[in-house]
Amino acid sequence: MSGSGEVPEGLEEAGDPMFEVASSAIITASHMEGMEGAEATIVGAYDTTAYSISYDPSNGGERVEDHKWIIHEEITDAQKESYQVGDEVTVVASHMEGMKGVTAEIDSAEETTVYMIDFTSTENGEEVTNHKWVTENDLAEVE
Repeated sequence: MSGSGEVPEGLEEAGDPMFEVASSAIITASHMEGMEGAEATIVGAYDTTAYSISYDPSNGGERVEDHKWIIHEEITDAQKESYQVGDEVTVVASHMEGMKGVTAEIDSAEETTVYMIDFTSTENGEEVTNHKWVTENDLAEVE
């Protein structure tokens, strides 16, 4: 679940993100176990198009449906315009084993701010660093 912290080439830092770098937020998404309800520290905020995708992993695992999120800059030879639902793309990202290099179908696309975050899993207490990606809709203010 932890990532390298490397940012894809051409990714633009967000000019006015809802959640500032170094601030905290509560994760409302459940993209993976131990994420929902955890307090996150914002590591980076970037303006881009975020996609949910479906694909067959290159390592032979079960088909992945509606994986959230990859970003425009994680698509091989990405066109200038955002992709549309149903488009097929080749994925550069390696967020999960068997993801890099696969052909994926775009399930949804939204222009948004995406965040790289650090958090402690609510499932097993594991420290997760540089997790890519969550959107503003996946986060809530700390009360």
